[in-house]
Amino acid sequence: MAAYLQPRALQDALSAMSEGHWTVLAGGTDHFPARVTHIPDEAILDVTAIPELRGISKSNDGIRIGATTTWTDLVEAVLPAACRGLTAAAREIGGVQIQNRGTIGGNICNASPAADGIPALLSLDAQVELASVSGHRTLPLSDFVIGNRKTMAKPDELLVAIHLPAAALTGPGAFLKLGARKYLVISIVMVAGTLDLAEDGTIAKARIAVGACSAAALRMTALETALVGLRPADASEHLNAGHFAGLSPIEDPRGDAAYRSDAAMTLTRRCLAHLAEAA
Repeated sequence: MAAYLQPRALQDALSAMSEGHWTVLAGGTDHFPARVTHIPDEAILDVTAIPELRGISKSNDGIRIGATTTWTDLVEAVLPAACRGLTAAAREIGGVQIQNRGTIGGNICNASPAADGIPALLSLDAQVELASVSGHRTLPLSDFVIGNRKTMAKPDELLVAIHLPAAALTGPGAFLKLGARKYLVISIVMVAGTLDLAEDGTIAKARIAVGACSAAALRMTALETALVGLRPADASEHLNAGHFAGLSPIEDPRGDAAYRSDAAMTLTRRCLAHLAEAA
């Protein structure tokens, strides 16, 4: 039977989730468009009134982003250079109205292959914090999103925060998106990256993620390994198709698999050039 609940405390939300199946509503920017032609009989748990789920805080351990933090909140926040990719992604998610309503947690839990926030978060070694009446647990974002609209969240768990470790916040970050136009468009390909530099100016660690080219956004681990020890200015010259072997691009009216594969390499090359300039 349809129901609507808007708790004002996290524990109340978790208690409700432990007692029955709820559809969690945050910004609603994905929820409502999916119900234009059909409104299912569902129980809605609106988490937007829970204060502790929204906001950005910093500590020696890194940055904590509450799950209902909006894209506008991220755009307006003062964040380190490593988060420039995340901020750039936030600016390109829909229009300003969508950015004012849409939440980072909703983007993750919706788990679309073209979710703009996920590649940037992967490039920051993001971890997700899940809560239930049984307690809290964290796991890497790369383990949480496991496929198209699929996550590792249990039925009674709520995503409460995203954590960016301090070790991933020391270098520059970048994000590039290919679409049919600049805004209000589903991504054809996305690339996000961060670099950590050694004392001699070479790359000590690279984190490169590609989105919209597989069922879930992926880190390009073979490429990351190949970039270690290179000068940032030389990094973009060392790409080859083998570095992207893990991708499995779909074919649709926006582009075929070959086009997406080529675009992924091109955007990665440009992303590395941006990172080199910032470094």
